[in-house]
Amino acid sequence: MNSSKSPGLAGFGILKNTTCHTEKKISVFFSIIFMTVGILSNSLAIAILMKAYQRFRQKSKASFLLLASGLVITDLFGHLINGAIAVFVYASDKDWIRFNQSNILCSVFGICMVFFGLCPLFLGSVMAVERCIGVTKPIFHSTKMTSKHVKMMLTMVCLFAVLIALLPILRFRAYQIQASRTWCFYKTEHVEDWEDRFYLLLFSCLGLLALAISFLCNAVTGITLLRVKFKSQQRQGRSHHFEMIIQLLAIMCVSCICWSPFLVTMARIGINASRSKETCETILFALRMATWNQILDPWVYILLRKAVLKNLYKITRGCCGMHIINLHMWELSSIKNSLKVAAISESPVSSKQINLQPRSSTGQ
Repeated sequence: MNSSKSPGLAGFGILKNTTCHTEKKISVFFSIIFMTVGILSNSLAIAILMKAYQRFRQKSKASFLLLASGLVITDLFGHLINGAIAVFVYASDKDWIRFNQSNILCSVFGICMVFFGLCPLFLGSVMAVERCIGVTKPIFHSTKMTSKHVKMMLTMVCLFAVLIALLPILRFRAYQIQASRTWCFYKTEHVEDWEDRFYLLLFSCLGLLALAISFLCNAVTGITLLRVKFKSQQRQGRSHHFEMIIQLLAIMCVSCICWSPFLVTMARIGINASRSKETCETILFALRMATWNQILDPWVYILLRKAVLKNLYKITRGCCGMHIINLHMWELSSIKNSLKVAAISESPVSSKQINLQPRSSTGQ
């Protein structure tokens, strides 16, 4: 029987002959530090986003803030669950044979690694699509992208990520203990079966597709905003769009830098199978790069807020003595004015009143 289909023995063969070693004390220390920093950062970002959501609950920015909150909450639980399991494994001297006889812990660890890896990438692409629709099709966005619809989208994204994570379990394929003995994932060594290759390629292709969608939608959104800025003299009401697109671009850059090495590595293993020359150290380095994504994501919302950007602009202008951006773009009044204009234009009653005003004035 294939060992990959034997849950009780899955992955234990790799423990007997491994050349990938990690320093226990250093690894435990860094795992605890990363988990603590990640939890504190994501908690602060959640507080900022929820406060902003309360202010813009009935406005066009609410859907973006709701999706952003979902992304940060996902990162928070990823740090809590994956970090706690990793610390436990290090503290137990990576003795999987002793505490993982039934392979339950490894299966849970593998499911969480896949879910908390794909879900933030999916949510980042959904946020980019949402902003693209909000900028290019504002009327459709205001009528269709309600909070109820956004919550349904969040649920569907999470369920899809859960399905991908459970796919090996549903097919009676156990997650494997990796060569470093510190984490569990799809089979990455001596990959010969087509199904093992399929899972690796599915994970990497879905992740890269999410990054590509984010890049495409953010490019369309940015170009549209720049065209409106240069063609129209009335630039009021665009500051919240620019704030969100700056945050989206930062999220996309962070995701690309952090996740690309891991996704490409998994794709190469899936394509080359047993001929793959990826070492344990290479895979572990790519994994640690991906872990940084969950730490850096919340700082996008902490640092790239309108108030912080406004202060940075003042400091930059004071140091350089140049007028880089018109400061009134960041005024809160511009957001209020744009929202009032949008509300008036979308209201049929108000439009009738606007059309009747010239007639009444001419009659006088």
